[in-house]
Amino acid sequence: MKKFKEEDLILYLYQDCSPKMAAAIEEAVSNDLELKDHLQVLRRTIRQLDKLKLTSPSKQSIKAILKHAGSAFDKK
Repeated sequence: MKKFKEEDLILYLYQDCSPKMAAAIEEAVSNDLELKDHLQVLRRTIRQLDKLKLTSPSKQSIKAILKHAGSAFDKK
């Protein structure tokens, strides 16, 4: 049985993979309990991530990152 990469499974869950890949995953899920469980965990994770309230980094953090990036660029 084919092993699927994590990226393939995520694309499948977001309905962003090819029809051929989707069919292969659906067939594999019908025969592989471990894969089915793994997809359920990924679905649950996606739902939890979608519930997170994300905020932008502080201006101080952005300044520090840009300063660091600038100093790394100057060293080259």
